[in-house]
Amino acid sequence: MIDRDAAVPLYHQIYLQLRDEILSGQRPFHSALPTEQELSDIYSVSRITARRVLTELAQQHFVERKRRLGTRVIFESPTKPMEANIDQAVDSLLAFGRRTTVNVIEVATESPPLAVAAALKVGPDEKVVRAVRVRSLEGSPLGYIVSYVPAALADVITAKALARAPILKILEEAGHKAEHAEQTISAMQADGVISQALEIEARAALLRITRTSYDGAKTPFLLTFAHYRADKFTIRLDLQHLGSTVTPTLVPDVS
Repeated sequence: MIDRDAAVPLYHQIYLQLRDEILSGQRPFHSALPTEQELSDIYSVSRITARRVLTELAQQHFVERKRRLGTRVIFESPTKPMEANIDQAVDSLLAFGRRTTVNVIEVATESPPLAVAAALKVGPDEKVVRAVRVRSLEGSPLGYIVSYVPAALADVITAKALARAPILKILEEAGHKAEHAEQTISAMQADGVISQALEIEARAALLRITRTSYDGAKTPFLLTFAHYRADKFTIRLDLQHLGSTVTPTLVPDVS
């Protein structure tokens, strides 16, 4: 999503989106980026703008561009993933969902963006369900959440179901339990759509949590991008000695 009315140049908005996708692992090491023409088509910008985006990513050592081979990610995270108990993490998420109210903005079946298709391992011609919700705490909007599931789950992920329960609970009731998940936490600026939904200023700071959930067969079935207001949301980790459980706890801060 880009804001054509923002003071930030279009090329830099696209650069930030692709950079965040690389940093969060949505575009893993050595994966291919769209070509200049593909970027131009995706974002409805000129080839010159698309070329500047890829050039900027290369200059910052996120990607490498080679003639006839295209553009590939060369960034590798220097940090090792932290392991945690998924059951406790899911319990924490469900408890957070019970404390908040949800407004379902949209549920639609559509073709996936390239990064979404890669994360869910669906083909370019397959469809996914995109669900957009806003979670509020005590009447104040707190998070803008966008989730994707394969189109085969379209009958499960409906606006009515999402208004009733968190998406993880709905999917578990349908036989899709998260046995493994990969999660990254990053910072970003709110675009026009998110800033309006969360009632904050455009380009305000956000905490973004990207999570891919897998079933027992190690098949990804849920990709979620949760954008939380930095002034109202923090994440606390209860760290213990080696061999003990590391429990991630989501804590909304409304003080």
